[in-house]
Amino acid sequence: MQPRAVQPMPVLDRPADTTPAVLGVEHSLSGRRWTWRTGAESPAVERLGAALAQQLGVPAPVGRLLALRDITPEQAANFLDPRLRALLPDPSSLADMDVAAARMARAVQNRETVGIFGDYDVDGSCASAIVAGFFEELGCTVHTHIPDRLTEGYGPNGPALQAMIAQGATLLICVDCGTTSTSVLNPLTPQADVIVLDHHKSEEALPDILATVNPNRVDCSSGLGSVCAAALGFLAIVATARVLRQAGWFGPDRPEPDLMCQLDLVALATICDVMPLQGLNRAFVAQGLKIMAKRQRTGLVALMEIAGVTKAPDAFSCGFALGPRINAGGRIAEATLGLRLLRCDDALDARQMAERLDAVNRRRQGVEAEILDRAMLAAAEQKEAGHGVILLAGKDWHPGVVGIVAGRIKERFNRPTLVGAELDDGSIKGSGRSVTGLDLGSAIIAARQAGLLKTGGGHAMAAGFSLTVEQLEAFHTFLNAHLPDAASLPETVDLILDTVVAVSGATPELAQDMARLAPFGAGNPEPLIALPHVSIVRTDRIGRDGNTLRVLLRAENGARLKALLFRAEDNPLTPTLEDTTRPALHMAGYLRAESWNGRTDATFFIQDAARA
Repeated sequence: MQPRAVQPMPVLDRPADTTPAVLGVEHSLSGRRWTWRTGAESPAVERLGAALAQQLGVPAPVGRLLALRDITPEQAANFLDPRLRALLPDPSSLADMDVAAARMARAVQNRETVGIFGDYDVDGSCASAIVAGFFEELGCTVHTHIPDRLTEGYGPNGPALQAMIAQGATLLICVDCGTTSTSVLNPLTPQADVIVLDHHKSEEALPDILATVNPNRVDCSSGLGSVCAAALGFLAIVATARVLRQAGWFGPDRPEPDLMCQLDLVALATICDVMPLQGLNRAFVAQGLKIMAKRQRTGLVALMEIAGVTKAPDAFSCGFALGPRINAGGRIAEATLGLRLLRCDDALDARQMAERLDAVNRRRQGVEAEILDRAMLAAAEQKEAGHGVILLAGKDWHPGVVGIVAGRIKERFNRPTLVGAELDDGSIKGSGRSVTGLDLGSAIIAARQAGLLKTGGGHAMAAGFSLTVEQLEAFHTFLNAHLPDAASLPETVDLILDTVVAVSGATPELAQDMARLAPFGAGNPEPLIALPHVSIVRTDRIGRDGNTLRVLLRAENGARLKALLFRAEDNPLTPTLEDTTRPALHMAGYLRAESWNGRTDATFFIQDAARA
């Protein structure tokens, strides 16, 4: 079907009709259909948007975008200005939190030695740094451990915990792991008290330890199931500080710690663990980014410099510049490097660690690229064979990058995808990524309970697992049966747009207005707009590797707009954007304001295109 010719619409005006495809785009250059966000053609949304704009004193476009995101008048103020004062819950609402806080307070009062065991990803590193920093500031001796992905695997292990006990630890805290580690944690209780601060899916049987604080445990009614482990660590130190305050422990010689300074790590972890940026998480990220912008944490400052984050950090820079570098150490190098950087106070040491993480991340990208092409071909074969769930394993694949590869395949085929690495001992260790609406974590737990896995667990959208090579086929059959809806998913998902904007209306002012809805991410998508009937004036490649396209767009009335396309090498849009015949196109993407040398301009970040 050929796209319909339409006239450019007024900025953020209501769509002209209710046809299922925006601008008649049934199939874009990437093979996707363009559709309106739910309610975009509804008069009720128009009325609500106008009411919100008047209530909040914001421009009409902001009111309409709020309405499209189902923000009610009661929620609107907290959405635009999310404050922890209004949104922070009572930590006691979490099951076992009071028990955990009382024990953590006693450790502070007695100057005990505390052992902290964290996961090897960004969330685990941030959570470990938050809890460790709290105890150290209040006079405790702290030992931390991040497991090596290859030699130790995910989750608590006896030798590491016993080593901390041997160093004098009388309290062990597992962060971002431990909920399903009954066999490892239970035997430790005669030697030390054990607390778990975790958010992964839970089974009914919990470890028989002092406290398991997990909003996703079956009997927890806190409603905080969407927070990450770093957020739980923050809530735990808030609760502990409250216990100490009530006991009169703080005074002139023992000042209360500034807990708010830890929000930079909560924000970083919330973004990188892809938690929904709504409600409490939105407040954590909004306030945490403000803390991060002050550049007070030496390790993060060094990492921002290395990663080229020169402006105030945002969700994008956390998710695509800082997070991957912290993760890289746990993927293919020193698992502890990310945590050590976050806790480092020496600028020279921090710079050296940031440089090492940057180099490791580049190496990780190379390792990932070596696997990805073969994995994509194998995934396509499985899809053609009728598998709803894609399950791959390779003998020479690095366990540290299989999760990233799974994510790329999931994005390409819109299927739950699991990728594993075959190890020399005949086992497979892997990671999986799912699509919205299909709970992969529950499927993994069910497979483990059915005896198909050695280990396994995770979230609805991401999970880890291990099994023997002999069980791989049976595991695949189980997943296909457990997630039957996966087989009927379309290969590509619709691109959901908020509105159509004329090039002449794509101004810095509009971009700044839309930015008031930030932080953007899971649960709060950045407004996606269409530019109708544009032509390309010129295209050139920029960047160190020439993998970014800089495009100058022109509308029929002569208005111009600068645009960028990332990852041009493997992008299906690139041949058309570089076509010297300059075909007329509809563009879809994000409009952002960028400042340079005192001048603010609008830039369009291309996500898709279709022939007009």
